[in-house]
Amino acid sequence: MQRIGIAGIGKISGIYLNNLTGIFGKRVKLAAVADLLPERAQKAASDYQVSWFKSAAEMVQNPGIDIILNLTQPQFHFEVAMAALQAGKHVYNEKPLCVKREEAAQLIKTAAEKKVRVGGSPDTFLGAGIQTCRKIIDDGLIGRPVAATAFMMSRGPEHWHPSPEFFYKTGGGPMFDMGPYYITALVNLLGPVARVSGSAHIGLKTRTITSEPLNGTIVDVEVPTHISGTLDFASGAVGTIITSFEVYSHTLPCIEIYGTDGTLRVPDPNTFGGPVYVRRLREENWTEIPLEKSYSENSRGLGITDMAEAIEENRPHRASAELTFHVLEVMHGIHDASASEKYYKVNSKCDRPEALA
Repeated sequence: MQRIGIAGIGKISGIYLNNLTGIFGKRVKLAAVADLLPERAQKAASDYQVSWFKSAAEMVQNPGIDIILNLTQPQFHFEVAMAALQAGKHVYNEKPLCVKREEAAQLIKTAAEKKVRVGGSPDTFLGAGIQTCRKIIDDGLIGRPVAATAFMMSRGPEHWHPSPEFFYKTGGGPMFDMGPYYITALVNLLGPVARVSGSAHIGLKTRTITSEPLNGTIVDVEVPTHISGTLDFASGAVGTIITSFEVYSHTLPCIEIYGTDGTLRVPDPNTFGGPVYVRRLREENWTEIPLEKSYSENSRGLGITDMAEAIEENRPHRASAELTFHVLEVMHGIHDASASEKYYKVNSKCDRPEALA
């Protein structure tokens, strides 16, 4: 059984702590936690009966850890992951894989040299909702997919997140924060992306935090906050994606897939469940499709659990380095296309992850 150490005890860590000691507790072992704020690491260690370290750098040197679950903020993903790889540990990064493509490529190269693995979130595409959608497409229920749309529209995280500044700095913005959920789902359903185009801009130059404890703090915005991209999939399908921190309300779906024989409405890719709807050619109404797969509740930790078992079974893991790097390049490519006013050719390749039984 693979032993996991969590680096970074922030807002997202709670569900991982619960699930890795709960629904996945018989498949992996949560062994330790680390955080730069000792009181957070100590509390998590006490609550979940595991060891704690003052820093990720200290934890990665411990021989009792096999996999580092890197939940630090995006700007620290590379530093923490590289230290873990150099120490001979497997790494599973929270999204995005890294801030920079060059950093992500270096992680993958180092992992190959050290004969260890890299994986990364999101793992929501392994949930019952999107896995049911995957089966619908694979079974040909909507015919051949020819197009897709994806919309993540919000007014930003400063009204609910306790420390939202990083969302508006390098490595943040709606595409790098939420885009991984949407693009990963699309790649799982339609396959890899061959080229992209896009437009991106900053709406408000500053944001005022209204959440506690930083209520009233003004944040300078350094990254685009409304991004519109076009995705040309290798399969021939064409996708449209909009991610925004500038929208107060809308009536758009999360994801829809348009096939030669019908339309598939995909549930929110930031969740594991449904609902899933299909409306086939010449049908007057949408039909809700029952979820045919497992993990309809919040099952964060499923991806690293699959990776841990894949290590022991010597098989590919689904939330792979190749998938997460491909998604990272697509997101950067949309921004690059906007800046250059040209198409961006996606160089990375990945296969559709094997469907979850």
